[in-house]
Amino acid sequence: MITTPSGTPSAPRARRRIIPAVAGAAALTLLVSACGGATQTGTNSGDELRNAGVIVHHQNGEPRSLDPARTEQGEKGEAFIDNVYERLVDVGPDGPDLIPSLATEVPTVENGLVTEDRLTYTFPLREGVVFHDGTEFTADDVVYSWERVMTMNLPEGQASVLVDSVESLRAVDEFTFEVTIQEPDASFLYSVVLNTVASVVSPDAVESNGGVEADAPNEWMDANMVGTGPYRFGEWNRGQSLTMVINEDYWGEPAKAEVRWDITPEESSRVIALQAGDADIIDISPSNVDDLDGVDGVSISAEGLLLEPIHLGFNMRADELPSGDTIPSDFFADKRIRQAFSHAFDYETYIASFLDGYGARYSAYIPQGVFGYDETAPVYEYDLERAAELMEETTYWDEGFTVSVLVQAGEPEFEGVALLMKDGIEKVNPNFRVNVVNQAETQFDDNLGEDPVPYALWVKNADPGADPHQFFDPYQHPDGDWGAKHGMRDAYEDPDLIAELIDAGKSTVDPDERAEIYAELQRILHDDPMWVYAAQEGLAYPYRSWLDGFTVNPLWRGPHYEYYSKPTG
Repeated sequence: MITTPSGTPSAPRARRRIIPAVAGAAALTLLVSACGGATQTGTNSGDELRNAGVIVHHQNGEPRSLDPARTEQGEKGEAFIDNVYERLVDVGPDGPDLIPSLATEVPTVENGLVTEDRLTYTFPLREGVVFHDGTEFTADDVVYSWERVMTMNLPEGQASVLVDSVESLRAVDEFTFEVTIQEPDASFLYSVVLNTVASVVSPDAVESNGGVEADAPNEWMDANMVGTGPYRFGEWNRGQSLTMVINEDYWGEPAKAEVRWDITPEESSRVIALQAGDADIIDISPSNVDDLDGVDGVSISAEGLLLEPIHLGFNMRADELPSGDTIPSDFFADKRIRQAFSHAFDYETYIASFLDGYGARYSAYIPQGVFGYDETAPVYEYDLERAAELMEETTYWDEGFTVSVLVQAGEPEFEGVALLMKDGIEKVNPNFRVNVVNQAETQFDDNLGEDPVPYALWVKNADPGADPHQFFDPYQHPDGDWGAKHGMRDAYEDPDLIAELIDAGKSTVDPDERAEIYAELQRILHDDPMWVYAAQEGLAYPYRSWLDGFTVNPLWRGPHYEYYSKPTG
């Protein structure tokens, strides 16, 4: 048997419990309690233990950078960074609540560490912590690390998380750090302090290897790491492997096994490595997880839903479309067409066939497991008759159209969205055509990086987030990242109302009021959709049964290996 995420709204994973400074935790408790534990899918066959004492994780790619100041959201570097560097707060393996890390307390209004105006946060810091280079950790190092990110301000990284939030920083004393933010932000602890970009680096290591230059990366930090975490950085053999070494001087409980990432792009090779025992954990597409069900010595952890939902985007500013497309650039400015496409997508078939059952629906735009997710919020159902009715109201019913959808090649979860969209729309009317354009990752990313994007439709997943504002601001705000790029302000029926509600959701700290705001947004944005909300993937990890303590919190950016142990012989 495999423990799988429920496909019903009753199994959301919420973030944390209610912390006055961060509204929304109640839902998080539901999230983790719904996860359950990993269940073995096969008995250990007695195969000889491989790589004793070293956890081998076969990855489908490698980091672009190991520098917290440069790593992109959702990119491989984040998962590696989280095991070597630390932040002031963290989340543990058993629940959604924030726990102390380099800070000894999580700030709240109740404990006096957040001011009544919700603008200043004080963090008492842990004493006796030592960086991997032997230097001692103090409040000055937190100030240095955060200011470094803001000075470098790299567009490919996540500096904007700090730049757009922080008003001032200071070391109150050797072991007290204080930050004042620009405006009350209910998401601050989750979206900023817990973010990879807020990791604390060794100032001595940085200054000895290139220092800090405004608007420029540090090449040494891209490939080297000096933090305070349970693992020290080992080595990086580009295109082959990366290693982590146990930090014997760690301030907390030391890690139990060393770690090696093997870079194995081909999924079939990763599966073979796991079956043979050469890999302990592998990256795998949900559609292939069941292929390992019942394999001797292999267990499958399916403890939740990824907080990076898959969507299809409507672009209203595609000025230079592919040569075969016949639609105008503002084709999707017509709400009826966006609604018709939303009804023409077969959501249940997508989850069953392309995610192999490891997935669930989500609303507009909050994934299950994030505060504010409303199980009563409307979602689109697969309804070709309704799609036809909507399209009949437009001029395109008789004349037809051709539109291309861009998708990254080699990603079956994304390709499945495009193929089902094509199938549904072409069933609505034989004069409708959808061309699926598969591109390699580099070309795909280049096209999405253009402004405007040269396609009217594209498929990918959202960047992961722990707070609703991390989804509403970039993906739904008329002036947000994708709002501006897609021309949402000119397409929304009431863009000012939507902007006002999204901004209010960020600044409102009362959890009940905040929940009401997001409930209203989910209903408005269902009626005026800017995305086809395909599904959330299940969080599924196959691993060797000889690993003890394996778990993955949906709020983690990847496994936290310090909680796992592996026999040494």
